[in-house]
Amino acid sequence: MLKVQEIRELIKLIDQSNIDEFEYESDGSKIVLKKNEVKYAETPAQAPVEQPAPQEVAAPVKQSVTATAKEASAEDSTEKKQDESLHKIESPMVGTFYARPNPETDAYVKTGEKVSEDSVVCIIEAMKLFNEIEAEVNGEIVEMLVEDGQLVEYGQPLFLVKA
Repeated sequence: MLKVQEIRELIKLIDQSNIDEFEYESDGSKIVLKKNEVKYAETPAQAPVEQPAPQEVAAPVKQSVTATAKEASAEDSTEKKQDESLHKIESPMVGTFYARPNPETDAYVKTGEKVSEDSVVCIIEAMKLFNEIEAEVNGEIVEMLVEDGQLVEYGQPLFLVKA
C-alpha cells in the first residue's frame, strides 16, 4: 500500500501532466485519481447599470475606504510575514477532518504541543477510508485552522507549525 506522501506526489505529478485519469492496483488495494474538468457556461450580456449622480459626500467616503484598504493591506503583509516563517500542514486529499481517533479520546495534538516528523496530527476520512496525516516537520503547533468534522479540500492548510 502506498504511503500518504507517495499519494501526494502522485497527485501533484498527475495535476501537472496531461493525464486525465490514473489507476493503481497492488495487493488488493486500488487507487483511482481523476482530474476534474471545469466547464464554463457563457452568460448573456447584461444591460449596463445606471450609476447615480456623484454627490458631494463621495470624496470623504473615498478617503475612509482608502484608509481602510491601507490598514487591511498592512494586516495582510504582517500575516504573510508570520505565515512565511510557519510550516503549513496541508490536506493531501478531499475529505472530512477529524482531530481525534474517536469521539471518546483526546485530540491527536493541541495548540502549543510539540510534534515530530512522524507524529500523527489528524485523520482525514475519504470514501470510508481513514487516513492518518503526519506532521512531516519537527516543531510546535501554533494554530489549528480546521474544526473537527469539517470538510476539507486538497491542499487546504490544516495546521500552522513553528519549525
